[in-house]
Amino acid sequence: MKSTQYSEKVLDHFRNPRNVGVLEGDDVAVGRVGNPTCGDIMEVYIRVKDDRIADAKFRTFGCGSAIATSSMTTEMVKGMTLDEALKVTRQDVATELDGLPPIKMHCSNLAADALHEAIKNYRAAQSQEAVSEPEAEASTGECVIGKDEFLQHGVYTSVEDPSDFEDKRVLVIHNGDKSVKAALDLASKTSRVVLMTPETKIQTTRELAKQLESSQIKIIYSSRLREIRGDQEVERALIHDDEEDEDHEIYIDAVVIVD
Repeated sequence: MKSTQYSEKVLDHFRNPRNVGVLEGDDVAVGRVGNPTCGDIMEVYIRVKDDRIADAKFRTFGCGSAIATSSMTTEMVKGMTLDEALKVTRQDVATELDGLPPIKMHCSNLAADALHEAIKNYRAAQSQEAVSEPEAEASTGECVIGKDEFLQHGVYTSVEDPSDFEDKRVLVIHNGDKSVKAALDLASKTSRVVLMTPETKIQTTRELAKQLESSQIKIIYSSRLREIRGDQEVERALIHDDEEDEDHEIYIDAVVIVD
């Protein structure tokens, strides 16, 4: 992250995030939102006492801005009533952080949405209403140009038969353990698998981490998919490097974005 583009508050909350973790108990609710394609997924936990948020924690899978906004959101809402917390917006969070680059406002600034989901889930549970699994607020294709256009023409949401990818150049978007397993399956059929993550390290189980380390899979860190390009079939991908804040193009035959 470049200090010339991010405020000192953003850098501080990224480097020293507050309230990381989970909460448990009957007075706790969690909200989950995110965009697996862009690589940002947020979980916000709240503990409620007398209709106020007594404590808040978060787990975020994403870039530095996603971590910073999640950290700031949990700090902001402690002590608020549920109605007050529902009024907290993405812009409020960005303002408290002394601003965010425009590109980060949509895909990385989702913690307020996760907070609102947590409050809705808490109230539903208190009313003994059935709570369905919250869906990601943003569409998985919303941040990536060309995803829908090339679906089944080089873009895949699952790996049914790794043999279909034999000797192909495959880009796998890291959004959890399923994507790591998909990359490992593909590596048995092609030596040209690239696993890309917006984070500085791959967060997965110890067993999968060991398999990944011993594989030939190339890992691209601190990067995210911006655009899929080609003529009827996938040929190239435009990648944004978060650390350098630069775009570059790579040549590929397939993109795997596991649902």
